[in-house]
Amino acid sequence: MNFENNETYLLVCFLLPLLAVVTNAVIRFPNLRDIVTVVISLFLFANMLDVLKIFRSGETIKYNLIEIMPGLSISFSIEPLGMIFALIVSFLWIVSTVYSIGYMRGNNEKHQGRFFCFFAVAIFAAIGVAFASNLLTLFVFYELMTICTFPLVTHSGTLEAKKSGRVYLGILMGTSICFLLPAIILTYVTTGTLEFTQGGILAANVGVGLSSLLLFLYIYGIGKAALMPIHKWLPAAMVAPTPVSALLHAVAVVKAGVFSIVKIIVYIFGVDNLQQLADSNWWSGQWLAWVASFTIIVASLVALKQDNLKKMLAYSTVSQLSYVVLAASILAPKSITAAAFHIVAHAFGKITLFFAAGSIYTTAHKSKISQMSGIGKQMPITMIAFSIGALSMIGIPPAVGFISKWYMINGAFDRELYWVIIVVIISTLLNAAYFLPVIYKAFFENERQDPGVVIERRHGESSFPIVLALMITAAATLLLFIYPGVFLELAKELVN
Repeated sequence: MNFENNETYLLVCFLLPLLAVVTNAVIRFPNLRDIVTVVISLFLFANMLDVLKIFRSGETIKYNLIEIMPGLSISFSIEPLGMIFALIVSFLWIVSTVYSIGYMRGNNEKHQGRFFCFFAVAIFAAIGVAFASNLLTLFVFYELMTICTFPLVTHSGTLEAKKSGRVYLGILMGTSICFLLPAIILTYVTTGTLEFTQGGILAANVGVGLSSLLLFLYIYGIGKAALMPIHKWLPAAMVAPTPVSALLHAVAVVKAGVFSIVKIIVYIFGVDNLQQLADSNWWSGQWLAWVASFTIIVASLVALKQDNLKKMLAYSTVSQLSYVVLAASILAPKSITAAAFHIVAHAFGKITLFFAAGSIYTTAHKSKISQMSGIGKQMPITMIAFSIGALSMIGIPPAVGFISKWYMINGAFDRELYWVIIVVIISTLLNAAYFLPVIYKAFFENERQDPGVVIERRHGESSFPIVLALMITAAATLLLFIYPGVFLELAKELVN
């Protein structure tokens, strides 16, 4: 794409997902609808690469949509963290669309047009969160994401799905209205602005009490980050189809949560300001690190007890998200880099795991870990991809998850927070304890058959779209370890 005005590139990032919404609502021929959606997602990623090129050249891209009152507007701009998130969303939309086509057809899911409509709205909302230039814009698109993903969580229409949807909507809307919105209002009253600003807008002289209160309201107002005890919406949402689980865990929803926390720490509080708070008041400055550590360990222990594969992956996500929060709360330059880069590492690793889980369910009709014996012999590509995703979650080279853990440990050393290193080591061992048995069962145990049940024919791999998607994300999980490239460079720019 070649536009004369830089703002046009930014607008196209929003217009393309909206075009996908319209085409999915209007086109009644499934093959044509799916082709058009894939083409639009490809155009979005190509346009996002143009935005990246402009941003890396040092040019400013900003667009004011609506000015509500002086100093208060719906506006968009580009900064390193938002660029990371937008690149993840735009690329994984392509892969998720390809995967969803195979999954939805393979399971004969109903209302596929509606599914892809709301999926596109979620991508639109995610881009709005990524490029928000102030807290008001972030809040609007954050809430839109909650609302548009509710129909995806309740897609099947069963009583269980509706009940889970109420938990999902209740917790996420409740936390944002009761905590996040008051925090935004209090910030505006205190500072007179909501703009994301390098170094933060809440100066150190705001006071320990007010800073501590605002930090609490922001952290627990962003329910999508799934810190305990407001994490239950995430396992409840596993009733949704696997492509929705992938959207929730890897592409948009939980990423919007931890992304927002990192962005608020860097651009609203300011890393140096929060460090002064930690130095002056130990509890006010370090409680977040302790809560994140608690969530990492406890969620890993819960994951260890799960037999349902998607539930295990859900609690793994709760734990992995808190790595981002923990890294950000360390407040060292290397740990801030780790927080931003772990968003990337988790996105590619976890989407691979969910793609593999959906592949197994679609073809083998198995959803429990206890049923995985021998599955790797029938579905080697799927389980190799699963193994790569698992290695990334554990943090073992050559998977990309190692890089973010390495930077986080180095950041903890810089701040002399040695107990954080112990938390990372323990959680890594727990990650291995619940992932490695699945891999062992898949490749080194023989397939089990219940007594009296007729042995099923060998089913092989899933359909081509499913296998293609998980091969791409698994390959990316390895390639990003070797070539972290632009993602790591952008992550380092956050504190420079």
